[in-house]
Amino acid sequence: MAEKQKILIVDDDENIAELISLYLIKECFDTKIVHDGEMAIVQYKDYRPNLILLDLMLPGIDGYGVCREVRKDSKVPIIMLSAKGEVFDKVLGLELGADDYIMKPFDSKELVARVKAVLRRFHSEEKQAQPAGKAAGEYVSYPDLFVSQTNYEVTCRGKRVDMPPKELELFYFLASHPNQVFTREQLLDHIWGYDYIGDTRTVDVHIKRLRAKIKNHEQWGLTTVWGIGYKFEATTKPIR
Repeated sequence: MAEKQKILIVDDDENIAELISLYLIKECFDTKIVHDGEMAIVQYKDYRPNLILLDLMLPGIDGYGVCREVRKDSKVPIIMLSAKGEVFDKVLGLELGADDYIMKPFDSKELVARVKAVLRRFHSEEKQAQPAGKAAGEYVSYPDLFVSQTNYEVTCRGKRVDMPPKELELFYFLASHPNQVFTREQLLDHIWGYDYIGDTRTVDVHIKRLRAKIKNHEQWGLTTVWGIGYKFEATTKPIR
């Protein structure tokens, strides 16, 4: 029998946490519930979940703080939960490395669907990151720029640039297809998967973060094609 996938539920509302747990147990997941940020960090290390459902408003360390701590050494999928509807909150969560964001109140079927979708994407990416017989790995290089999707490493102008997984995957994809224009919908499909339940602002958020970290070079750079989408514009061919 296949081992059950483990979901860490972090929510200070006991009723909501128990309800989420029941939904997921019915779908054959194993769950653990914690009610504050400090315990979330402890249980993330001890329980070793396959995915974290993380409420933003927590006593002590809030959801943003927990996300920062987890992302220091792990790519484990994180879905943020929040009753706050401002775009800023969603943007900040995604910038910190969350994989998805669900507004409260939510439908039980939608919650389960998003959990399954994020896990599918994550497992698919893990397989792609370790291809058999590819010793050199997947990378692309331009003058003063090196992007490795195998090692999740970016070096720009001689300096290492830290990026959350989705940010790096988006940058690698665009850099691997120089001078080709992609719509936001195409980028969502390629990076987040066709079953991603989100909107195109997710792409804009990640492009904004990339531009803050990677300044355009005289021979390459990220370009907005107004009314269509984005492209990685380059005057030289990539080295692979």
